[in-house]
Amino acid sequence: MEIAKTSLDDGKAEGIVVIPLIGKTSIADYMIIASGRSNRQVAALTMNLADKLKEGGAKGITIEGMPRADWVLLDAKDIIVHIFRPEVRSFYNLEKMWGVELPPEVLVAGYSVDSDGLTDAEAEEDWDEEAGESQRF
Repeated sequence: MEIAKTSLDDGKAEGIVVIPLIGKTSIADYMIIASGRSNRQVAALTMNLADKLKEGGAKGITIEGMPRADWVLLDAKDIIVHIFRPEVRSFYNLEKMWGVELPPEVLVAGYSVDSDGLTDAEAEEDWDEEAGESQRF
């Protein structure tokens, strides 16, 4: 978990939140949620994190959401990492589901069009289409 947290911090991720899942679910021991300021930063954070985890001995890392990089999920078995653009993170607010407050620096007042010119509904539809795509490392 420290490798993941350090990698995200070194990449200038914002609003890094570590949620212990031990005793709450069997999907992982920890969930880390962070934000990147742009699609490019979200993608770079994800790829750098995957490389660092592999260097640390992690195997079978799965990444989903990279084509768009609005919300990327990296599954490293014991650790699940969600990296969002801030407005997407604020919209889905995964922290709330786990009883953790969304960091104040991540809160984004309402948005209606994303950086690709899609409305919220179009972006969600596009996300649903891409959700089935994943990469293995």
